[in-house]
Amino acid sequence: MISFENNTVFHLKQVDKNAFYTQVAPLLIEGEDILSAYQAGRDGIVFTTLRIFAIDVQGIVGKKIDIATLPYKHIQSFSIENAGVGDADGELDIILMGQKRIRFEFDKNTDIAIIGKTISRFTL
Repeated sequence: MISFENNTVFHLKQVDKNAFYTQVAPLLIEGEDILSAYQAGRDGIVFTTLRIFAIDVQGIVGKKIDIATLPYKHIQSFSIENAGVGDADGELDIILMGQKRIRFEFDKNTDIAIIGKTISRFTL
């Protein structure tokens, strides 16, 4: 389950940036573009020009979908850690106002620096 409320660690693999378009399209505002998408099972994370979406597909048939959104303006700081030799994943830690931490784990083939640049672009 993906949620910004429970500090869960996810293992995410990059997919086509439009993999979750159907789920997030109704929430996109004018001028907001999808930059990248990552998937863990049926769940996913989508980075746009304004925020991060967390998509949690629930139930056996997946008809119930919970979508959480985190505007970049609420990010106080972040850190990235690439996958080293023998590591299975890279990590992104986001610290929100109020010191709440969210951690994402990404597949070792993910270029975590690009994610860091994306967040920097919209938070600095």
